Amino acid sequence: MVRLEGAGRSYGPVTALAGIDLEVLQGEFLTLLGPSGSGKTTLLNLISGTVSVTSGRIWIDGRDVTDLPPMERGLGMVFQNYALFPHMTVAENIAFPLRVRRLPEAEIRRKVTEALDLVRLPEIAERKPKELSGGQQQRVAIARCLVYNPSLVLMDEPLGALDKKLREQMQLEIKRLHALLGMTILYVTHDQEEALVMSDRICLMRDGRIEQLGTASDLYFRPLSVFAADFLGESNLLDGECVAVTPDSVEVRTAGGLVMAGLEPRGLVSGASCKLVIRPENLAVLRDGDTAPCITEGVLEDVIFVGGVTNFRVRLPGGVVLTAKRLTAETRLALAPGAPVRLGWKPEDVVVLK
Repeated sequence: MVRLEGAGRSYGPVTALAGIDLEVLQGEFLTLLGPSGSGKTTLLNLISGTVSVTSGRIWIDGRDVTDLPPMERGLGMVFQNYALFPHMTVAENIAFPLRVRRLPEAEIRRKVTEALDLVRLPEIAERKPKELSGGQQQRVAIARCLVYNPSLVLMDEPLGALDKKLREQMQLEIKRLHALLGMTILYVTHDQEEALVMSDRICLMRDGRIEQLGTASDLYFRPLSVFAADFLGESNLLDGECVAVTPDSVEVRTAGGLVMAGLEPRGLVSGASCKLVIRPENLAVLRDGDTAPCITEGVLEDVIFVGGVTNFRVRLPGGVVLTAKRLTAETRLALAPGAPVRLGWKPEDVVVLK
């Protein structure tokens, strides 16, 4: 649906986007994820045509749209601030893009009704935006975007203004619409959980470049860089030195002891410095008699209750603090800070990065 070849944008000496190559598949939900200033909104604006490229080309649905204005690109856009007309009713807001396209009134009324049914708000057609909740306003904004059947929908942090519970509900609502309509969505967010919940693929960006592109599972369990491991989800990061490297695994010495990592070493050599990545949920706080392929010992620093999960912070002999995470319902460990504990994990749950 979308193809970018060397698409870049500079502002004088400042490079906002550095020659991006990217393909978005038909019917895909692709999320542009990254911190502020990473280039994700600039990339979305290049595709929408609200910002012009200073290098490269852009294709949408097989057409070269690099030099076309936004209104000729066949896109739908949903913004964070809803951008609803306050003096119009909900029905008039949704009908606006259809009237711009000069559709017959009977067809406009039919399409507006269908759009309100689609977002499950058929009863609010005659209300003004100020009479709606934030979630309802966002649904109206989505209905207005979908009412003219755009080939591609761009969403720029559309849930950023909502509270946590409502944001989670709207995530599922957008996922439902995506599955129902089979539309292609390009979605911008800096919220990692939002990206993990909603995306077919995630494009993680950093300093105007693509850091890693893949499924949520790829980025979470197989990060290709320390930045990716640290940005997406929670990670334990340890400094280490490669002791032995085989085609299939690497043995690493750390301050907390020797670790055998059962993943492809990706260019590591013996004697090289490296980083170990272990997700907190892959670390087990072992009871007496429990065993694991890899074990290290430490002292419990803190037990942190976070609702559904409990975090155990353990300081290793070298001073490194690791976090182990368990479902609170499964936690039966009567431990207090200062107690000696053992942590266990599987080699295949460790990622080694240069």
